[in-house]
Amino acid sequence: MNTLLIRRRALAPLLAAALLAACASTPPPPPSTPSAPLPPIIFVHGNGDTAALWTPTAWRWESNGWPRDRLHAVHFPYPLARDDNTVQQDGRSSTEDQRRHLAAEVDKVLAATGATQVVLIGNSRGGNAIRDYIANGASPVGGGAAKVSHAILGGTPNHGVQADPAVNPNNEFNGAGPFLMGLNAPKGPNGDEVTPGVRWMTIRSDNNDKFAQPDGLWIGRKGKPTFVAFDGPALKGADNVVLPGRDHREVAYHPEAFAAAYRFVTGRAPGTTHPLHITPEARVVLNGQVGGFTAAGATNLPLAGAQVAVYALDAATGARQGAALVDKTVGADGRWGPITTDAKTPLEFVVQAPGFAVSHVYRSPFLRSSDTVHLRPERLAAADKDGGAGADAVVSFTRPRAYFGNPRDSVLIDGELAPGIPAGVADVAASKVKRAAGQPVVGQFRSGVINERIVGRTWLAKDNHLTVLELQE
Repeated sequence: MNTLLIRRRALAPLLAAALLAACASTPPPPPSTPSAPLPPIIFVHGNGDTAALWTPTAWRWESNGWPRDRLHAVHFPYPLARDDNTVQQDGRSSTEDQRRHLAAEVDKVLAATGATQVVLIGNSRGGNAIRDYIANGASPVGGGAAKVSHAILGGTPNHGVQADPAVNPNNEFNGAGPFLMGLNAPKGPNGDEVTPGVRWMTIRSDNNDKFAQPDGLWIGRKGKPTFVAFDGPALKGADNVVLPGRDHREVAYHPEAFAAAYRFVTGRAPGTTHPLHITPEARVVLNGQVGGFTAAGATNLPLAGAQVAVYALDAATGARQGAALVDKTVGADGRWGPITTDAKTPLEFVVQAPGFAVSHVYRSPFLRSSDTVHLRPERLAAADKDGGAGADAVVSFTRPRAYFGNPRDSVLIDGELAPGIPAGVADVAASKVKRAAGQPVVGQFRSGVINERIVGRTWLAKDNHLTVLELQE
């Protein structure tokens, strides 16, 4: 499919997203009836990530008519890929591990809902699991295509982050390796790269995806060709959509990506007029899991014994308002809640566990309920514990669902440009500063329809405390 056609197909969802505020007459979402219920949706996160990244996306589907019990997010126990897909690696997962876990999730959702098919939506590595499952099912004999109506892949490196057979060919993300070459093998009379029987869509950036670049800078091979073009995530046989300027994660988690996916599944634009497509709830119930780390990196296994306290905050000062909403040591399931709050109150999550910093995570108000507010404690570098007088606290301003782009975004800490965000391809998701302890600190992020402000408090680094201002969008 040529680039011009891809760009033209991208215009419809982008225009729909831009005009939502002016389209009060937009038709409502298709109703769910006993004879024609809305299909369940399963969200599949990427490499090293968690189900929590899909929380605002799930809110968007809910706000546009999808029942909460038909929205599910996979939480892979070992989310990081092996260096070599064929070699066992502690704390890492193979493509087979991911495929079998997703297959079990599909069967569980179908059994719980009584549906015959699901919609699968994935980001990055999550798309690899989706493609592998549809092609091969729970085992290489008979795929999962019959159980899937739509597959939507946001930022999936379908042709690899590099495609050099001489460089670790068994890596899952090598487009010249056996895994991706097998998935991309021509199928059907048109030589399509997608498994027949499922409606496929890919969503990609024009040139701002750090893992779809012709130069190897972003994968530690600066100056060497990757043999992958900007259109690496596109697939022959799919509806390939481009979201100009969006980054590797935004093509899955941004409101524009939601609008494109919603239109693909329903045939119409979203019906909400809220700029983020989210309708706030009056009563918000939150829960989630605390996960941890191994020597190989982050895991989504429950971190039993971690301590979590959650406080309601004053939006202007970041000061705590009253006693903790919850203060507990989590059990074997890692669950830290539930708590009840509202859609107007920002929150502070205090997470601590042996070997980690006491992490004070400040979040904007949660607009709707969620059972996937997953937490991970942070580590504080030894060098950061000795900031000296006037700079004895460490603050991290983070955007888990996307990267910071310069000059695309406005990213400010206490009214000043956040440091460490290079110009060009969006490739960093955090900015770190040092401040005096015991003071308020303000993170401000603006990008298109997104305008988010978080006020937190600073804590002494020498006592192993860390402040995190975490964006919802």
